[in-house]
Amino acid sequence: MATLFRMPGVSADADEAVLEAWSVKAGATISSGQAMASVETEKAVVEVESDIDGVVHALLVADGATVPVGDPIAVLLAEGEDPAEGDKLVAQLGVGSGGGSDKPAAAEPSTGGEADAAVKSAPEEAAAPDPSTPAVPAEVSAGAPAAPLSPAAGAGAPSTNGGSHGRVFASPIARKLAKEAGLDVADIEGTGPGGRIVRDDVRKAVESAKSAPAPAPTPDAPAPQSAPAPAAAAAPAVSRPGWNAVPHSKLRKLVASRLQASKQQAPHFYLRTSLQVDALLKLRAELNAVSTTRLSVNDFLVKAAARALLDVPDMNVVWSEDAVLQAPTADVAVAVASERGLVTPVISDIGSLSLSSLSGRIKDAVARANAGKLQQSELEGGTLTISNLGMFGVEEFDAIINPPQAGILAVGAATPTPVVTDKGKVKVRTIVKVVLSVDHRPVDGVVGAQWLARFKELVENPLLIVV
Repeated sequence: MATLFRMPGVSADADEAVLEAWSVKAGATISSGQAMASVETEKAVVEVESDIDGVVHALLVADGATVPVGDPIAVLLAEGEDPAEGDKLVAQLGVGSGGGSDKPAAAEPSTGGEADAAVKSAPEEAAAPDPSTPAVPAEVSAGAPAAPLSPAAGAGAPSTNGGSHGRVFASPIARKLAKEAGLDVADIEGTGPGGRIVRDDVRKAVESAKSAPAPAPTPDAPAPQSAPAPAAAAAPAVSRPGWNAVPHSKLRKLVASRLQASKQQAPHFYLRTSLQVDALLKLRAELNAVSTTRLSVNDFLVKAAARALLDVPDMNVVWSEDAVLQAPTADVAVAVASERGLVTPVISDIGSLSLSSLSGRIKDAVARANAGKLQQSELEGGTLTISNLGMFGVEEFDAIINPPQAGILAVGAATPTPVVTDKGKVKVRTIVKVVLSVDHRPVDGVVGAQWLARFKELVENPLLIVV
């Protein structure tokens, strides 16, 4: 029978994703594992694949549509299946067989599953929305078929979320955050498609609870004074004459929210040192002269960082609310200023890689980051990030930790610098300044210092890196 191809959950914490572009057209023959579309989440652009051999009967959403995870985006037919079966399913969904309509679609029959309980649009007879609730922009649900309301939610329920009278429509991450905050998800007003509760709704509810006034007085007590009107918000940048408003990409929003949260939640401390890299530069030149792989200075630094993590395991950790989690392997992220924005692909199990293999992995990750072809799994994990701005002439800087990692190493430019030797003579040495930002929750100062000392020892004695 005809099959619905749904928006996959390509990220553990993504409520929705943008269908950036279809890789197939209606009527195309497809095979299992073939790329169907490229999907943009907050972290990356990921190719999603078909899991059947067959034919694309209809595309249900257009390029650029924002679609909740689990919503149907295409109708597929098995090989030799009657197209009438596909037409029947398309008719149930309420879109034309050509797909890509920008009109909200009718709902498919409910199977009782969690994905089918997500509300896209309320029925006309539902109660009018609270004027204090932000309206859902039309483009959020444009072109995406709707899933049905449960009977309880549609039968005069006082909240678009269903409240205590029906199913609560919330994303998994929203439910998790609400539970951690001790909130009843049914009491939270949803601003997602069709009133669905999303992550930001829970965060706003938490902030509201923190700033909530004292409980209302008893009836015989005087009525409390009304709260003062909130201060007017600053005018958006788009309203400034002559300014060019560049809309935030999902990646830009993610970088902003994660790094802001990092500075607010992770107590940073900073350790600085200088590395003499003349021996490393000499070894690099010798290896490049006989190797088909061209090694960069950064390759040596990433390898040394991973080795130091294995030698100082108390630094090879991440913070969680219940425990400090210690990694069994050295997984290091490399900050890449891609054409799409800042991404940090993680190179896993570096301890098992030769220097040339590591160099190839880093080059491949950078190339795919620029092409938007990184997989979601490559952007998760790791305990440390290396951010190198030396190629821009930056001598020293402090970087913000990429949560939930324990630290980030900021690497500056290699600079010829006068140095006093052990014999009291002044020599010119090539110096690289590095700054280690550390999360003080899982890592104490002495552990960070031990790791940085071991890293410095490895860099200044580079044969230790390659043996």
